Amino acid sequence: MNTLEKATEIAAMRPRRVVFPEFEDTRVAQAADQLAREGLAEPIGLSPPSERQLEALLAQRPMKRAIAERMLERPLIRAAAMLACGEADVMVAGANAPTRRVIEAASLAVGFADGIHTPSSFFLMQMPDGRALVLADCAVHRDPNSDELADIARMSAHSARLLLGRADVALLSFSTGSSGVGPCVEKVRAAAELTGFLGPIQADAALNPAIAAKKGASGAGVANTLIFPDLNSGNIAYKLLQELAGAQAIGPFLQGFKKPVCDLSRGANVENIVAATVISIALAQTAEVGR
Repeated sequence: MNTLEKATEIAAMRPRRVVFPEFEDTRVAQAADQLAREGLAEPIGLSPPSERQLEALLAQRPMKRAIAERMLERPLIRAAAMLACGEADVMVAGANAPTRRVIEAASLAVGFADGIHTPSSFFLMQMPDGRALVLADCAVHRDPNSDELADIARMSAHSARLLLGRADVALLSFSTGSSGVGPCVEKVRAAAELTGFLGPIQADAALNPAIAAKKGASGAGVANTLIFPDLNSGNIAYKLLQELAGAQAIGPFLQGFKKPVCDLSRGANVENIVAATVISIALAQTAEVGR
């Protein structure tokens, strides 16, 4: 049973309320109908602005009440406020909105998890051989500094533990250990020191124990969570896995927020939306059990 199949089982155990602020999109409506028919979620659209939503928004970001009321007229922010105040358990958006707008809404209404200052994203890559990998950040941060990269690594480790049961994190570079130098290597090295995760390390050494041993990275080679030094390398890598290895890319999922927020690709089809929603529900369920 692969990770998506396991997540589907988890979602079916206790379907959650998922707010879709883009119900007017045919793809979203069809995905929501499928999720409801299969007993995997309780899809909901935008509710009218409520006092609870307003209080959640004001609690997260102090502002004049009149400004908060106007902000709730924006669908993404109202959906995030519904999530924040408990009117929904998961938010799935982005079919018609850029990532930055989904992040903005979640930042304003939901807020960051304790100790996290950097929103980021990950893809769940389901490989043809059954393996699953968490790849980050492939959609948000163009060139994170060492502190931001450390935040990305910490949150990706948390996501991997929830979804995969373990998090063997590798901070990737063109250099393994001290074999290479340069600002990009030092950034990865600093992030590894901040987190205690493995890095800098080359991708082959992160994934193959025999190669890791040859390159002096004993104990490495079993990574299931790959952290890229920049958006360029992360985005290229996940698309190569899709096209050349036949991997299924599910996501991107936003991470770093107090509650689950999924940012759909604007090119997502119904199957993509259903899979992303199921994974988001599984994240919510597993996180709750672990509290």
